[in-house]
Amino acid sequence: MFNIVLITPQIPNNTGAIGRLCVNTGSTLHLVKPLGFDIDQKAIRRAGLDYWHRVDLKVWSSMEQFLDSIADHSRLFFATTKTDNPYFEQEYRAGDYLLFGSETTGIDEALLREYRAQCITIPMAKEGRSLNLAISSAIVLYSAIEKNYASFKELKCTQS
Repeated sequence: MFNIVLITPQIPNNTGAIGRLCVNTGSTLHLVKPLGFDIDQKAIRRAGLDYWHRVDLKVWSSMEQFLDSIADHSRLFFATTKTDNPYFEQEYRAGDYLLFGSETTGIDEALLREYRAQCITIPMAKEGRSLNLAISSAIVLYSAIEKNYASFKELKCTQS
């Protein structure tokens, strides 16, 4: 349905939880190296529970390799705290790429400048600094699904 892209993720538990999210939404998980862990680590499997083997997973050796594989860069959306564009004001389409940076450093500033119009943010109170990566991914992904719910239902999804 959608593509979740984690750029240099550092925490295996977050990646495992996002993998589980991807399985439950029919989405593909892309991991852009370098990774802060081995994808065979027990922590990822534990966080992903019995879903990890079902993850539609693509691992890229670099951001350049990932970007070279994408035909339409206008369908890339970069989640960051460095924009005022709320995620819920975007018009998402099935197949879009939702990109999230490392838990410690976020997305490289040069990428954010290059794709400024495609940067999105999750509004937060001034007391907050950032949200957990897995939570952020879920918030944005389910907003995109909401705007494409007819297509999502065709995946023969169940309701919880």
